[in-house]
Amino acid sequence: MPNVAFINGTFVPMAEAKVSIEDRGFQFGDGVYEVIRTYKGRPFELEAHLARLDRSATALDLKQPYSHDDWTRHILEGIRRAAYPEAKIYVQITRGVAPRDHAYSDDATPTVVMTVREFHPLDRSVQVAGVEAITTEDIRWGRCDIKSVNLLANVLARQQVKQAQVFEAILVNEGLVTEGAVSNVMVVQGGTVVTAPQGPRILSGITRTVVLDLARSEGLPVQERFVSQADLYEADEVFLTGTTVEVLAVIRVDGKIIGDGRPGPIAQRLAARFTSRVG
Repeated sequence: MPNVAFINGTFVPMAEAKVSIEDRGFQFGDGVYEVIRTYKGRPFELEAHLARLDRSATALDLKQPYSHDDWTRHILEGIRRAAYPEAKIYVQITRGVAPRDHAYSDDATPTVVMTVREFHPLDRSVQVAGVEAITTEDIRWGRCDIKSVNLLANVLARQQVKQAQVFEAILVNEGLVTEGAVSNVMVVQGGTVVTAPQGPRILSGITRTVVLDLARSEGLPVQERFVSQADLYEADEVFLTGTTVEVLAVIRVDGKIIGDGRPGPIAQRLAARFTSRVG
């Protein structure tokens, strides 16, 4: 089964997918993106992802070339062509091709790229055991709520993860936990689920929203506020949420054991609820 590419309205073999070297996405990182996964071959929370794509594009004064109906049609066709049991869909819009100049023209034609690749969910044993994380300084730009293709800070954080042989980097800005390099972070304090609030300092994940709704439906208190790095170490539980990680307990941060060193009851409860939700 093939990985599928889609460039400006046309499906092409992955090896033939090309964009101009003068594309502003390549020259300036002038673009936005989304990552969507499937469950049983169907894209999860597609409308929410497309709405966030709209918000990101609007924040950058970037023309949205397709309606939600158009995007849905193209995404479903890409999934059909790839024919993987489960797929990860990457969608990117850049401002398009133009001579290299920081200022942009209002009549630029956006470049649209989509790829569909096979997705391999985390092994169940990882969820059962929990994972380790490290903290690192959050050096990203001031509009983290825009899902921009400018990801160098995340790249550097993930390289630290690789070198430390852990699962995730938890970002800390002036002593406060913001999110993970590829996930949102939640902690449990005295039975309350706490996570950083929506706003420019985090990218509010689609899975984050689903999990917070599940927590509220379970009668769990939820607070959207920042916690300190010290609070992170002392939390009863820490867990990650995200498109590819779902709900994943963190059992150790910077070598410090969280709780009793095992996935906590609230993380396990929300993970089970999430599995039922997507099943």
